[in-house]
Amino acid sequence: MQCILQIDFPFAGPFGEEMFQAMQPLAEDIANEADLLWKIWTENPDNQEAGGIYLFANQAAAERYLVKHSERLTMAGVKHIRSKFFAVNVPLSQIDRAPLA
Repeated sequence: MQCILQIDFPFAGPFGEEMFQAMQPLAEDIANEADLLWKIWTENPDNQEAGGIYLFANQAAAERYLVKHSERLTMAGVKHIRSKFFAVNVPLSQIDRAPLA
């Protein structure tokens, strides 16, 4: 069953175009993650937060990725990483045009 992983954490920037420039190599690496169907990058400069919403093919893949990404963030000095897993109700999501595989 498909699984949504939500991750967010305190982030002082950069945001917007500067974030794109700084994080493009990371985005390209994440794009190659096994069983990742898509990621939406999130940012909130007003609250100094960033993160993402991920859709994985299954929860096991999402859990593996969370371990990997949490280690990467921790090594970069990020603290207070928050995460949640959600099952996807595909029929209801499709009614509302969710970009599901």
